[in-house]
Amino acid sequence: MKILKKLIVCAVLISMAISCEKDDFCEFSSPTPNLVLRFYDKDVNDDLKSVQRLSIIAQGKTDSLYMNRTVDSIAIPLNTNATETIYTIKRNEATGNIADNETATLTIRYTPEEQYLSRSCGFRFIFNNITFEKTGWIDSLSITTLETINSQENAHVNIFH
Repeated sequence: MKILKKLIVCAVLISMAISCEKDDFCEFSSPTPNLVLRFYDKDVNDDLKSVQRLSIIAQGKTDSLYMNRTVDSIAIPLNTNATETIYTIKRNEATGNIADNETATLTIRYTPEEQYLSRSCGFRFIFNNITFEKTGWIDSLSITTLETINSQENAHVNIFH
């Protein structure tokens, strides 16, 4: 009888161990990458140049992603439900008064592609065939086309001002 109880306990423990699933954890904090922009001096292309009192607003939105911040790089999301995202980028290098704001627009066109990552992470988007257009205080861009955005580890575009 003791042997039978031990066999039953062993069988139950073995069946529990076999039926367990391993835990899935998503490795990404934000699976869909943002567009990473770095700001450089137009006269000395290797020197980072912060933008004073930067504000960025997506077309059709009222909230600013960055509000009166001084930064030399930013990461901004692209609209996964569209093929174009337009940002109005404001800076104020002078006084901080609204009347002294300088504006520029950055138009990004792309083809979004949905990718399955895993059961825990679900889906993410990558962006292909990206083109950039600029107006306003932005003097130039390091590139005007980009093949794909599938991570945000490095800057995708350098903005010279």
